[in-house]
Amino acid sequence: MLRRLALATAIAFVGVTAAPVFAQNAPAAASAQQTPVQVVQSITDQLGSAIEGHQKELSQDKEKLIAVIDDVFLPHFDVDYAAILVLGTHAREASPEQRSRFAKAFYESITHRYAEGLLNYTRGRIKVLPFSGDLDPKRTLVRTQVLLDDGKTVSVDYAFRKTSDGAWKAYDVVIEGISYITNYRNQVDAEIKKAGLDQLIKTLESQGANALKTLEQDSKQSK
Repeated sequence: MLRRLALATAIAFVGVTAAPVFAQNAPAAASAQQTPVQVVQSITDQLGSAIEGHQKELSQDKEKLIAVIDDVFLPHFDVDYAAILVLGTHAREASPEQRSRFAKAFYESITHRYAEGLLNYTRGRIKVLPFSGDLDPKRTLVRTQVLLDDGKTVSVDYAFRKTSDGAWKAYDVVIEGISYITNYRNQVDAEIKKAGLDQLIKTLESQGANALKTLEQDSKQSK
């Protein structure tokens, strides 16, 4: 399913994982003043400005594409919190150093795996739906629709929480009912049980996107 929804996957997964954990101290003043809906709308506008007209250049320089992703998404995602959720029960067993290394290696792997999918992005691809109800500081969902090349739309929802500094930051995305956190938590859990957390971290650090691809394939084969 995710392969068929390449654009939606790229937007969602790269969005929530673009920032490596060592960069989490980026200024949050702007996002602190924005509601979750405003954050998502701002991201879609900035993404259009950064990608449109630069596809050829960015396709030839992946590190520049990664830098664009970091600039657009970095201030708006709670990567540390998302990493803990992906680790699940293993987060309690991991040392601070292990959690930090896992977050950095895992999210860099995802960024590199899905970055090129964003080259297909153009303005109007994402429609941010109206928000109703009260803002819940623990979990507020912003619903969007992503337009695919075949004219069909895909639901991509962003889960936000309010951080201690008052900023709204996303930590999970749900593509057509499939949670990013749940999807990767299951894969990571299986790999840790098989080889251990340290080995998983080393594999991610050395193989990057290829390691992530293997995790996804193994998960599909086990179903």
